[in-house]
Amino acid sequence: MKKRSFVLSVFLFQLAFAPLVSATAVLALSPQTDQADLSGPYDKLGIAIGAGLAVGLTGIGAGLAIASSGTAAISALAEKPETFFRSFLVVALAEAVAIYGMIIGILLWLKL
Repeated sequence: MKKRSFVLSVFLFQLAFAPLVSATAVLALSPQTDQADLSGPYDKLGIAIGAGLAVGLTGIGAGLAIASSGTAAISALAEKPETFFRSFLVVALAEAVAIYGMIIGILLWLKL
């Protein structure tokens, strides 16, 4: 029961976090910011901190999710081999969070 609630919380975290990261990227990379002067030290500092947070926090979150869901997936696979695809899907979705954060971090880094 506890593993199932954790997997549900990972899915809910992804549903809540992915639009937030996407909205941040859209606001940071919108054409309005292209017209603004980003030569100030605080503007570049904010973008650099945002890129670091995007990569770091999503990496930590994905690591925690993969650690728990990967363990549960291997346990379920050992008991029922037909659950391989579902188990692999849960682990892959947790890994996608880190990939999204890395993509946002790269996009923000290119903005500097």
